[in-house]
Amino acid sequence: MTAEAADRTASTDEGDRRRQQRGWYFYDFACSVYSTSVLTVFLGPYLTSVAKAAADAEGFVHPLGVPVRAGSLFAYAVSVSVVLAVLVMPLVGAVADRTGRKKPMLAVCAYLGAAATAGMFFLDGDRYLLGALLLIVANASLSVSMVLYNAYLPQIAEPDERDAVSSRGWAFGYTSGAFVLVLNLVLYTGHESFGLSESEAVRICLASAGVWWGAFTLVPLRRLRDRRIAEGKELPPGQGAVGAGWRQLVATLRDMRRYPLTLSFLLAYLVYNDGVQTVISQASIYGAEELDLDQTTLITAVLLVQVLAVAGALGMGRLARSYGAKRTILGSLAVWSLILGAGYFLPARTPVWFYALAAAIGLVLGGSQALSRSLFSHLVPRGKEAEYFSAYEMSDRGLSWLGPLVFGLTFQITGSYRDAIISLVIFFGLGFVLLARVPVRRAVAAAGNPVPKRI
Repeated sequence: MTAEAADRTASTDEGDRRRQQRGWYFYDFACSVYSTSVLTVFLGPYLTSVAKAAADAEGFVHPLGVPVRAGSLFAYAVSVSVVLAVLVMPLVGAVADRTGRKKPMLAVCAYLGAAATAGMFFLDGDRYLLGALLLIVANASLSVSMVLYNAYLPQIAEPDERDAVSSRGWAFGYTSGAFVLVLNLVLYTGHESFGLSESEAVRICLASAGVWWGAFTLVPLRRLRDRRIAEGKELPPGQGAVGAGWRQLVATLRDMRRYPLTLSFLLAYLVYNDGVQTVISQASIYGAEELDLDQTTLITAVLLVQVLAVAGALGMGRLARSYGAKRTILGSLAVWSLILGAGYFLPARTPVWFYALAAAIGLVLGGSQALSRSLFSHLVPRGKEAEYFSAYEMSDRGLSWLGPLVFGLTFQITGSYRDAIISLVIFFGLGFVLLARVPVRRAVAAAGNPVPKRI
């Protein structure tokens, strides 16, 4: 029996497959706390305050002798982390597929990110450079680890069950994000009763996300299994994985031209996902500056999004079983456009309407992301999962600056955050058109995969 045949036999063992799926869910459970508590809520304002403490009279810090406005440090550090991740992701994906050792590489990325996050406990005083470095390492590590994590999906789930499995993974992530955020908010708002300063409470919240990430990563590392490399794909004697990885990367870029329908889906995903990410990253600015809402309202709204995203991911997974992933995603893009339209007319200083908008975002956020991931898994040629998912992650991260640029330019020209938020409709409208034009059943067949009954 060949390695490929053996793997196909293993993948049909339902008990083993279910066990691996349950382990796979827990990486979302582990790392989503970083995205919620660290990146979305606590680190941006705190790192900015640390940078301001180190700034000169004009409000600038000087990392490596370069003048940087203290208020821009967080955004620049995130941008650097995105560039670093985009450079590393294709290489890691190629090496993983060429060596068949995704799990050790997942462990390295996860624990590097978790350690950097836990190290944020030491971010105090004027240590803005330490904070920027830890942010770059943690954010890039998370992005690279997601390439490896997503590449397991075709291996552990049959074609007809991937929508449900992907949706459950997102639901696990949003559940942990909401749970830890509640604990962090209790600590933060009641820090004096715990005998802590505000700075100490924030640093504990940051570090706890790293500890959580590292602890629960043990579950997928115990349950997931690496797949044996098919005959003829092993590394030649004397060749290192890194060198072979670079050569494989070049081959992958050429190979992707053979699957134009897969590339068409990636283009559609790049466009509409950029809109999704921009709404999430800019919602707090819109709420604070245009709607005049306080920090407590904004943080509570983030928590509401996390809670409802669990139900949204599971609910849209069920809809996909009846209507197919493509139609369900298209429906979610229409809802996203309606959300932006409602946001444009949202009255200022009315938290209840902002909470209603947050609830709507939560209900479509998890499902649109989960179903996009599962749909793409059908379009990946067998044996090239990590390489192609690196391209998927690059679509997710690599152009994530475009939406904020449109948002910022619109505000700069019009002076209105309402005009800026409505400008993002173009991403969902164009993404809808591009996705609608992709014949997904033909794309699955062209990639050499079995076509599910509903897709």
